[in-house]
Amino acid sequence: MSEFEFYLTTLQVLEKIGARYMVVGAYGASAYGVSRNTHDVDIIVDLDATACEKLAAYFPAPRYYADPDQMRASIRAGLMFNIIDSSLGIKADLIPLSHEAEYRQAFAQRSRCMVIDPQGNEFEIWCARPEDIIIGKLAAWQEGRSDKHPADIYAMLVFLLSGLAEHDLDAGYVTDFVARLGSECAALWQKLLIRAQAETKNRPPLAETDF
Repeated sequence: MSEFEFYLTTLQVLEKIGARYMVVGAYGASAYGVSRNTHDVDIIVDLDATACEKLAAYFPAPRYYADPDQMRASIRAGLMFNIIDSSLGIKADLIPLSHEAEYRQAFAQRSRCMVIDPQGNEFEIWCARPEDIIIGKLAAWQEGRSDKHPADIYAMLVFLLSGLAEHDLDAGYVTDFVARLGSECAALWQKLLIRAQAETKNRPPLAETDF
């Protein structure tokens, strides 16, 4: 089992116990048209004491380290915590919502999305809306200037503007938020949006056989 597969197992367990969580980052973007292979699964969680106990029960010792007391302490302190598979030396990182205050609005409006696991199986998860993932990627670009973030945003925009998603893009929501990130982020967002609009405008309508 790879670390990425262990992350997916963790997501499946969160689903089974009815936990409150949200996927963001590159794996969240895969629900909206990003096909780049990624091992980057960022899970924001909002777990109460009961959810911590249920989560830990799915990962029993001695193979796993999933201490509910440590989970609760980390959540109170707003610190990331881990579920560890000691036999394989891999771990899943979970980020308490209290650690990421800027995600509170995104968490309140999260939605159900379908993603695909490495075996090609469809998998439904709680995911941030595309606008909030785009905002997160613009903020990450501003911090590190990695080219992967604009590439992911552009792929998402083309997917959304082509009418391939159930979710309609609220470009104004992103524009209003990005204005707070500074002129460079705002300029990048407008450049990507205009380019994606031009790309999708020039595409022929999709026929039923294209799906």
